[in-house]
Amino acid sequence: MLSLQEVSDRLELEDLVHAYSHAVDARDWDALDELFTPDATIDYTEMGGPRGDLASTKAFLAEVMPLMTSTQHLVATSRFVVDGDSATGRSICFNPMAVEVAGAPHTFFCGLWYRDTFVRTAAGWRFADRYEERSYVHNPPPGFPAAEG
Repeated sequence: MLSLQEVSDRLELEDLVHAYSHAVDARDWDALDELFTPDATIDYTEMGGPRGDLASTKAFLAEVMPLMTSTQHLVATSRFVVDGDSATGRSICFNPMAVEVAGAPHTFFCGLWYRDTFVRTAAGWRFADRYEERSYVHNPPPGFPAAEG
């Protein structure tokens, strides 16, 4: 049976994972400051993006996300392993994205897993490391960087 602390930790971690999706889909880059540790690493390389710190990741997102007319980051089947004040997690992400190609709407789909390392801080759980592990890209627009593979 889970203890009250274990239930609380898992719910807080799940909320953190969901908060990331909400921030990205709302294009609220400053909200990410409340989700990551100051020294966090975010790695999007398997999906065609960069690996970097929070500031460079926010700059990347601010540059590329406006190219999408719509996005949805659906996360599910999260599995967390808590060890005191640190934790690891793996969640699937189904990410349909809409863009315009030659003036016409085009929707493509990305499937990935978030592999996360979390740390409990005085302000609550935060991402210390987020890695996007590629599963698939379906119907990518021409030139989409993660289309290969």
